[in-house]
Amino acid sequence: MKTLIQLLIRFVPRPWLQRLAGTSLKLVGLFYIGNRVACPVCKSNFSKFMPYGRINPRANALCPNCLSLERHRLIWLYLQRETSFFKNPMQVLHIAPEVCFMKRFEKQHGAGYITADIESPLAKVKADIHQLPFTDNSFDAVLCNHVLEHVADDIKAMRELKRVLKPGGWAILQVPFFSPVPDVTFEDNSITNKREREKIFGQDDHVRKYGNDYLQRIQASGLVAEANGFAQQLTPELIQRHSVMPSEILYIGRKMN
Repeated sequence: MKTLIQLLIRFVPRPWLQRLAGTSLKLVGLFYIGNRVACPVCKSNFSKFMPYGRINPRANALCPNCLSLERHRLIWLYLQRETSFFKNPMQVLHIAPEVCFMKRFEKQHGAGYITADIESPLAKVKADIHQLPFTDNSFDAVLCNHVLEHVADDIKAMRELKRVLKPGGWAILQVPFFSPVPDVTFEDNSITNKREREKIFGQDDHVRKYGNDYLQRIQASGLVAEANGFAQQLTPELIQRHSVMPSEILYIGRKMN
């Protein structure tokens, strides 16, 4: 199972994998019947989650029902416990939308929930994050999860997110970090070989390896950067139950004016 998943996610783009894998993974989920773990996104229980990862698949990572990963479950818990996201209708922009979130967010926010991406077949609006087709001050919240490592100019992209956010709005801006994490984000446009990119950047469609200066990069866009340790506030029981990474930091950018 680990080898099959490893090959699929290494060579099939995630949006297509999300679209094609739903029914088949639900069938696989029958082999994971149990009650040791629970997905807070889809409210399903399993004996454990499925493995997931390109090179060294992580155990207990992928929900067979909704395809949530550790980071998705952490974001869901944060939105549920620390924001008004699930209390009031909001104007929400979701870049490169994940299938585990889409129907649930649309049910909550209706027409105010907008999905956008330059190539994903899941998104409603085809848009380049460097030049979004939305007016200034349009959205209360933006979700941009593991996107910025793919784009040509991440700071320009975050400036666009700031532009379309309303004053007081916020964006969740998660990116991957690969060990050893450098002090300064590394990018080199001359590296075009896919295997070399995978070796240096962690994935063949990544264009940079983020470092400990990520907060400063968010700040450079004009957003107020926050490294939120919400995961560290969860009890060991909740961390184990929902299989989230207690070391993961939520990176949030806030538009003050």
